[in-house]
Amino acid sequence: MRSTPGAVVVATYYRWLRRRWAGRELRLVAGRTQQTLNAKERMSSMPIFPDPTITHPVQGQNRVVFLRPLIRSDQISVGEFTYYDDPDDPTAFERKNVLYTYGPERLIIGRYCALAAGVRFIMNGANHRMDGPSTFPFAIFGGEWTERSLDLMQDLPSRGDTVVGNDVWIGHGATVMPGVCIGDGAIVGAGSVVAKDAPPYGIVAGNPARLLRRRFDDTDVRRLLRAAWWNWPAELVTRHVRDLTAGTPRKIEAIAREAGLLTQ
Repeated sequence: MRSTPGAVVVATYYRWLRRRWAGRELRLVAGRTQQTLNAKERMSSMPIFPDPTITHPVQGQNRVVFLRPLIRSDQISVGEFTYYDDPDDPTAFERKNVLYTYGPERLIIGRYCALAAGVRFIMNGANHRMDGPSTFPFAIFGGEWTERSLDLMQDLPSRGDTVVGNDVWIGHGATVMPGVCIGDGAIVGAGSVVAKDAPPYGIVAGNPARLLRRRFDDTDVRRLLRAAWWNWPAELVTRHVRDLTAGTPRKIEAIAREAGLLTQ
């Protein structure tokens, strides 16, 4: 059968269309391949875990800082990977959030802690005498007030160092009073005033903060404290971030045992 002019045109059009789509598919495949290669290249150049020595560990989020590189005072000690999140100059933590560091008492914060905006630590230098008729600190204003009462200010009772354990989450605007010890894995509710010790893996909240509940039973708390995952090498932590985030204390204990890191 002879082809009609119309049939020839149609056949030619479909051949052109097939070539066009074939070219488009090749370009799409090539594009996807290049995107995959680019993604793999980016991933290969990324660190397997954040560098604890840098100030801003989250790209594009200057409100989040690792505290350890920022601390200059000998009275403050902060462990690796502990961060502070504040939209208003988080780098000023040492000056704005640790107050009344006039005495020898220290603030000690462990590793992998999460501190929300406005968290403040009141140190022992804020204390006034309460055993006399007046609490007014005459001695700090100089002149005869200082001469007559300085010795009375120098023997204020100390509540000791303020200690925050590892893997502690302190909520927005919480205040920690002098000499308090917050145990590993504890949570402090937003706006709380912590005036007494918080147990490991306890959840405390309120003013004054009180224990609401424990995150795990005593057996599981012992497992986690023995595993002490915050002391693991960062590579091991990275390998098990899913277990740490959504696993069980028994699993974390098993990982530590297998790695020879279980404490007594």
